[in-house]
Parts: sequence; structure tokens; C-alpha cells
Amino acid sequence: LLSEGLWTPAHVFNHNAQSIDFSMAGFPQAKSAFFQTMIGANPFAVFTAKRAMHHNLADAIPGAPEIPNDDKTEAAIARLIDSISRFQGFSGVLHPHFAYGRLTKAQYELAHAMHFNNHMIEIRLA
Repeated sequence: LLSEGLWTPAHVFNHNAQSIDFSMAGFPQAKSAFFQTMIGANPFAVFTAKRAMHHNLADAIPGAPEIPNDDKTEAAIARLIDSISRFQGFSGVLHPHFAYGRLTKAQYELAHAMHFNNHMIEIRLA
């Protein structure tokens, strides 16, 4: 796999795994409740209606640990698959998204899928 963006394919897969993990464990840094309710919910509603997300593909999750650039793509894919599997089996309380606020599990599933699909526009086969 090759990346046409600023991040390696491994970085993209690890970033998406981070996002899924944080929905279960809590995001390290969140926008204010006012932002989430009055501002963050609007783009999410648009993304949901279009079934597509568009965001800056080089933006890290606020406060997230830095993702090393030396990770192997196969290991990052395995991490993402593990995160997806744990999310599918998760029955606890999901934490608010750092920008969109409280989401149901179905909304998070859609958000994670749209997030991944948006990043994949920069990834191609070698």
C-alpha cells in the first residue's frame, strides 16, 4: 500500500484504531459541551445525511499519543481489526466524541466507517 497523503498507510490504520478505542475508553481531550452541542453536531448531521465525511486528513486526535511512523502496515491493520472487533462486542457506555458529543453505538459505527473511508482516499495499491 502507498499513501498519497502526509501519513503512511500504517499511520492511517493506527489513527483509525485510536479513534475507535477512544470511543470506548474516552477521548484524551474534548471540545466544550457547548461546542459539541451547538457546533460539532452540525457537521456530523451533514456527514450522516451524505453518508460521507470530509475532514483534514493530517489532523491528529486532540491530545492523543503520537503515532510512530515506523510501524509496519500489517501490524497497524491487525490493530485496527482488533479495535473494530472489540467495538462490535462492546456493551459498556460509549464516551462522547471529542467534537460531535454523545453518539449512539449505531452513530459511532457510522462515524468510524465514514472516518475510515475518508482516510482511504489517500491510500492506494502499490
